[in-house]
Amino acid sequence: MGRESTMKPNYEIIAYITMEKTRLLTSNCLALLADSEDSAKEMTVDIAKAMKADVVKLKNGDYMIIKI
Repeated sequence: MGRESTMKPNYEIIAYITMEKTRLLTSNCLALLADSEDSAKEMTVDIAKAMKADVVKLKNGDYMIIKI
């Protein structure tokens, strides 16, 4: 059975970390610009641990921190 359009998603996007300035969008989550892959990984891990959240690495190399 599919998700009804009136149902809220059961997750929250806490942060979006990217190395590409053009992919930063205004939203209700924290959007960070990293200067290297190592910096992006480090920020992602630190924020996810602090917020007790999960990390998703997207195919484009960006990271999303979500709380379920």
